[in-house]
Amino acid sequence: MFNLRDSEKLFIPFITAGDPLPDISVELAISLQNAGASALEIGVPYTDPLADGPVIQRASKRALENGMNIVKAIELGGKMKKNGVHIPIILFTYYNPVLQLEKEHFFALLRENDIDGLLVPDLPLEESALLQMTCKKENIAYISLVAPTSEDRLKIITEQACGFVYCVSSLGVTGVRSEFDPSVYSFIRKVKEFSSVPVAVGFGISNRKQVDGMNEISDGVVVGSALVKKIEELKTKLVNPGTRADALLEFEEYAKTFGRLYSVK
Repeated sequence: MFNLRDSEKLFIPFITAGDPLPDISVELAISLQNAGASALEIGVPYTDPLADGPVIQRASKRALENGMNIVKAIELGGKMKKNGVHIPIILFTYYNPVLQLEKEHFFALLRENDIDGLLVPDLPLEESALLQMTCKKENIAYISLVAPTSEDRLKIITEQACGFVYCVSSLGVTGVRSEFDPSVYSFIRKVKEFSSVPVAVGFGISNRKQVDGMNEISDGVVVGSALVKKIEELKTKLVNPGTRADALLEFEEYAKTFGRLYSVK
C-alpha cells in the first residue's frame, strides 16, 4: 500500500480516463508526473456524475463517446505504468460500475493493472466496510473523502483512512472557485488533528495562490477541474499528431504551477 508521508507537499492531479483519447491520457499522465505529481487520480467517465461539475461532466461525455468504460479505464492505468508512470495511480469511480463488474472481477483487474488506490465518492462510510476490507486484503489504498461533519464521524473516517485523506474544501460539485468559505480552514485543521495519514484538499483548487494557502494548513492539494479544463482548451492540438508534442509541453508547464516542482524551479 502506497505511503505519501515522506513526500514534500502533495500534488495529486485528476484527469478523466480517455479524454480526449485513451493514448493521449497516457501521455498526459507522464506530463503530470514530470510536473511533480505525487500520485494521479484517473476518473472513470460516468453518465450520472453526482460529484462532478460541468468541466468534468463534459470530459466524461467526450470519453464516453470514445468508448471509455471502467474496464478500459483500469487497463489504461496499467498502460500508464508500463509506459513509465511510477507514481501511485488511484481509480476514481462511482459505485455502480463497480457493482456491475462484480467484486472478484473488479479486484482482479486492479491487480493485473497495478492500480494503487481506489476512491468511490458516492459510497457512504456506513456502506463501505466490505470494499475497504477487500482493498486492505489486496494492498490497495481505499481513499476516504471527508466533508464538514460531526467530530465523532470525522474521527471514524480518519481512523480508517489509507494513503491520504481527501478533504473536500466546499460542499457541492467539483469545479474551479475564486475563493473558499473561511470555515474551511478550521475544518481542515480539525481533520489534520485526527488524521494519521496526509490530508490533501480538493474541490475547487484553481490557481497557485490557492495552492499556497491550502499548503499552509494541509499536506497538499488535489487539482481536477482546472487541469481538465486545460485539456479541453488544448483538445484540438492534442489530437493532432503534428501539434501534440507542443500541447503536451504547454500542459506540463501549466501543471507545474500547481505542482511541487514550482518552488524549486
